Amino acid sequence: MAGGTALTGRVRVTGAKNSTLKLMAAALLATGRTVIDEVPDILDVSIMSEVLRRLGCQVSYERTPGSGGGGRVTIDVPENPKTETDYDLVRRMRASISVLGPLVARCGSARVALPGGDAIGSRGLDMHISGLERLGATIVSEHGFLVATAPRLTGTSIWLDFPSVGATENLVMAAVLASGTTVIDNAAREPEIVDICTMLTAMGATIEGAGTSTITVEGVDSLSPVTYTAVPDRIVAGTWAIGAVMTRGDVVVERAVADHLSVALDKLTDAGALVEVLPDGIRVAMDGRPRGVDVVTLPFPGFPTDLQPMAVALAAVSTGTALITENVFEGRFMFANELVRLGADVRIDGHHAVVRGRERLSSAPVVATDIRAGAGLVLAGLVSDGITEVQEVHHVDRGYPDFVEQLRGLGADVKRTQRPG
Repeated sequence: MAGGTALTGRVRVTGAKNSTLKLMAAALLATGRTVIDEVPDILDVSIMSEVLRRLGCQVSYERTPGSGGGGRVTIDVPENPKTETDYDLVRRMRASISVLGPLVARCGSARVALPGGDAIGSRGLDMHISGLERLGATIVSEHGFLVATAPRLTGTSIWLDFPSVGATENLVMAAVLASGTTVIDNAAREPEIVDICTMLTAMGATIEGAGTSTITVEGVDSLSPVTYTAVPDRIVAGTWAIGAVMTRGDVVVERAVADHLSVALDKLTDAGALVEVLPDGIRVAMDGRPRGVDVVTLPFPGFPTDLQPMAVALAAVSTGTALITENVFEGRFMFANELVRLGADVRIDGHHAVVRGRERLSSAPVVATDIRAGAGLVLAGLVSDGITEVQEVHHVDRGYPDFVEQLRGLGADVKRTQRPG
């Protein structure tokens, strides 16, 4: 990509990656056809589709023209799904662990390979396991698999040591078919949690407190399939918003929900940007060089850890010095060395990054280490002189549908190439 061009125009976000994958897993809770709209056309959706196929489901995907890379996934769930997920798929995507709760709740057993995913730090499954055990499941680890059994789960009280999104989702999906009442305290509050609870409620579940730190689930005997539209992707929306500020552009992000990005948008306002809430999204514009702003990542409603690489990239071309503090994933700063290759002045001290802004970065070949790091490096390349090459962009494909095409639509000089060999 060539630097020096401001991002201008309109871009549309599809459903959230971090939600649609779990909505697809939730389809396992009901026999019949579940349809999910606004599903992004990304690699992780293809992997989750294959996970479900190997569990006996029929899964199809149809792109929606003009959706910005979204479409409709149709999942036909059999009366008796299989209960084992293969390692070759699960190792490629951590979200595949989300089939554990639905399989145990509906089938009474599950054998799920221990997952892989992005290299951004340790993300243990202790809370998933302990929560399911409190619901009455027996879980053992053997030969790289988690093996869970339970004749029927029983409602209970669960306290999460940390408001984990994945654990909250898995436990809610398990609790909806449990006998009795389940109360999950210190639950995650992210919009993606509200999204899955909304879909489950449409399927016939009884859930209260979604979006708060206490979720109460009254178990039911069975659920029904539904047609549902996924919540817009706040991380993709935030990426475009930060890109507009970094490149001193003017971008309307269609379908973005401002309330899901309140802290991030406040930070962009502090940096000097114009942030306007529109009926169909948000507009972010920047005239001149942004000011450096400090950022602290926290669970929702705090600043999202998934936008931290973009925050560092923004600070790298802002005036003054910014302190970026990472409180969620200790490995998020792995990409900082690649940003330094582009001329950024970044110093890492534990879970803090001190970033001294520069007027412009310098082009160089860099390597994406995870989804969000890759997107952050692409934004940095847009404000570098010369031609920047971002390698291992398959990571970016896992989270951003039609990323290159959408960048071009906003005026960026960028193309995808195949490296020799």
